[in-house]
Amino acid sequence: MILRRLHIALLALALSILAACAGRAAGGGVSLAPECECDVVVGAADTAAYMPLLSERRVAVLANHTAMYSTDEHVVDMLHREGITVVGIFAPEHGFRGSVEAGAKVENGVDLKTGIPILSLYNGNTQRPSDEVMRSFDVLVVDMQDVGLRFYTYYISMLRMIDACADFGCEVIVLDRPNPNGHYVDGPKLDMRYKSGVGWLPIPVVHGLTMGEIARMAIGEGWAKEAKLTVVRCQNYDHTTHYELPIAPSPNLPTQHSIYLYPSTCLFEGTVVSMGRGTEAPFEIYGHPAMKGRDFEFTPVPNAGSANPPHRDKLCYGVDLRSVANEDIWREGLNLEYVIDAYRDLDMGEKFFTPMFEKLIGVGYVREMIMAGASAEEIEARWAEDVEEFKVLRRKYLLYKE
Repeated sequence: MILRRLHIALLALALSILAACAGRAAGGGVSLAPECECDVVVGAADTAAYMPLLSERRVAVLANHTAMYSTDEHVVDMLHREGITVVGIFAPEHGFRGSVEAGAKVENGVDLKTGIPILSLYNGNTQRPSDEVMRSFDVLVVDMQDVGLRFYTYYISMLRMIDACADFGCEVIVLDRPNPNGHYVDGPKLDMRYKSGVGWLPIPVVHGLTMGEIARMAIGEGWAKEAKLTVVRCQNYDHTTHYELPIAPSPNLPTQHSIYLYPSTCLFEGTVVSMGRGTEAPFEIYGHPAMKGRDFEFTPVPNAGSANPPHRDKLCYGVDLRSVANEDIWREGLNLEYVIDAYRDLDMGEKFFTPMFEKLIGVGYVREMIMAGASAEEIEARWAEDVEEFKVLRRKYLLYKE
């Protein structure tokens, strides 16, 4: 009865949204905003599409704090309330509640609200559950808000679990969510010599896919094992939509603006430069104690998102990107000018970079070209063919209009 009422309510909502869109369809012109300003409905909210698949089955959930069924209820809480047998929760990087800093171990535990065991996939000891745990469930529900970048690790946790589910005959259901950077593709395709925990697939830095689409592509291309996969699609979303995230996806991406800058400023993680961890504006500023001729300054200090930030307690000089318009970031895409600016200012040569740089950018030639004095435009032109080839491949797996 509850599911029937939910189905009727969702149908009524969909009809009202379609009517509203039709009333706005008479406009014209070109805009960076989505053509339809209707509210996006995430996969978790479409209970009629997946609740029947969970009835009388043992369910595990791979999720974090972003997996909200509604504005005030987590999907795990909803499943528990509806009497679904949830036998375990798998937690990715940052933990089930999203409070653990990047790269830190996430410990096993128990969800205090439901009493369901929490099993970490990021505890430093294992990258997939034990055989005993895998035999304890029949279907895995995946719900995490991704930001659309090859080095953002949530999709890697999903793919590892897809492999495990394929080995044990478990079904996988992905409750899809929009990609806030899903409106473009940019950056070099990963050279698999640099495959790591921050880069798992031969895809560009900005891949323009949702979690459901990545799962489809990984299985379809043989990058992941062939598990039985169901993707519950978002409604009123396509890849032209600039989706505003209702919840910060991780501690150091606290704003929509930081998410838009992240493809470019995260590359500082592979250099000696601070990208703003330990400040109120991570990934929206950058600097170093030795940078010259800069009016902007900041001092990284330990905070909830970073216990030991780069250049801790040191006065850094650099650049504040918070005034850069979103429209400019969308137009520029992955922008190497920030890294090149800092490299030339510090004049440190090879010492500017760390081995993490190649893991993030995915190829060896970017460092080489920066050191040789190439411009951002010259370097970006070199990966243009990667982008176009991937766009063609990507179309086979898209669930939403480009």
